[in-house]
Amino acid sequence: MERRSFLKQTALGAAALAAAPTLFAEDKPSTDKPAEATASSPTAIATLPELNWRLTSSFPKSLDTIYGAAEIFASTLEKLTGGKFKVRVFAAGEIVPGLQVLDAVQNGTVEAGHTASYYYFGKDPSFAFDCAVPFGLTSRQQTAWMMYGNGMKLMRELFAEYNVVNFLGGNTGTQMGGWFRKEINTVKDLEGLKFRVGGFAGRVLSKLGVVPQQIPGGEIYPALEKGTIDAAEWVGPYDDEKLGFGKVAKNYYTPGWWEAGPQLSFYVNKEQWEKLPPQYQAAWEAASHVAHDDMQAKYDARNPQALANLLSGDVKLRSFSDEIIEASFNAAKATYEEESAKNAKFKKIYDDWKVFRNNQAQWFNVAEQSFAKASFSRKL
Repeated sequence: MERRSFLKQTALGAAALAAAPTLFAEDKPSTDKPAEATASSPTAIATLPELNWRLTSSFPKSLDTIYGAAEIFASTLEKLTGGKFKVRVFAAGEIVPGLQVLDAVQNGTVEAGHTASYYYFGKDPSFAFDCAVPFGLTSRQQTAWMMYGNGMKLMRELFAEYNVVNFLGGNTGTQMGGWFRKEINTVKDLEGLKFRVGGFAGRVLSKLGVVPQQIPGGEIYPALEKGTIDAAEWVGPYDDEKLGFGKVAKNYYTPGWWEAGPQLSFYVNKEQWEKLPPQYQAAWEAASHVAHDDMQAKYDARNPQALANLLSGDVKLRSFSDEIIEASFNAAKATYEEESAKNAKFKKIYDDWKVFRNNQAQWFNVAEQSFAKASFSRKL
C-alpha cells in the first residue's frame, strides 16, 4: 500500500473511532448539546446497517494466538462500529477445511477468512509473498514492505483475480525449524524425509530430497505420532507445547529459515467489501491492525517460558548445520529464478520484494544485528 493510501485509511480509521464507543474506557454520559450529524458522529453511525458476517479460520480453537487473532479482530470491529458490525469466527473444519479458506471467501461461501496465504501456493506460488518465503523478511520487515513498500499494492492486484481483498492479520515472528524424530546433520540426512512444511518452502526442500507434506495444524500431531511423517514444523514453542510435538519427536531444530516473519491475512470477498459503507471499511482496516500487532506481542511474550518448559524434559534444542543452511539458501535462489522464468506475476512481485529484502538486510546488519551480537549474548 502506498503511504498516501495508508494515511488515508488511518484518517478514516480515526473517524470510525470517533464514531464508536472507546475501546479503552467506559462510556460516560455527555452533557453537551446534541450535535448536527456528520459522517463521523454517533448519529451517522446509527443510520448504518446492522451486519452479521461469518469468518472461517484455517486454525483450531486450541491455538489462542493464531486462531485468537480473528477473535481479537471481531471484538475490535464490533466495538468500533457501536455493535452494528458483527463477525462470527469459525475454526478450521466447522464450515470448510483449514486449507480451503481462500476458496470459501472467493466463492462467497463466507464473507471473510483468516489464513496463511502460502497455503495456496499450489494455485500460484506468488501467494507465498503475502506470508513468508525462504530466507525472506522478518516480521517488522514484512510489515514495512506491505505498508510502506509495494507489498500491499502488489498482493491486492493478485488477490483481485480471486475476488478477494486482503488485509494484515498477524505475524508469528521468526519460527522454529521443527520437530524431527532423528538428528539431521547433513544434506544426505534429508533424503526421503517426509516433512510437514507449509508453502513455498516445500518446493525448495524438495531439491534437497525432502518429501514435503502440507497438513493443517490440527492434524499434525496424529500424523507425527503414527509415523505418517518423519518431521513437522508449525510455529514456535508456545504453540508447539500446546500441540504436544515434544512427546513424539525429541529433536527441536532452529532456525525456521523458510519463515523469518510469516504474516497471516484476513480475506474479504471483494463483492461484499465493495458493498460496505466507508465507515465500516475504515473500521475493518483499523481492527485488522489491532489483531496484527496483538499476535506478534503474544508470541514474543509467551515463547520464552514455553521453550524453557519444553527443554526441561528430554527435548534437545539443535541448530541446522552450516552445510544444510548453505544448501538450502542455494536451493531457494534457484527456485526463485526458475519460477520467475515461467510466471510473470511471480517475477513482478519477486523483483520488487528482492530489492526491498536486500536493502533491509544491509540496514539490519548495521543496527539490529550489531546490537544483538553486542547485547543478547550477555545476561544482565
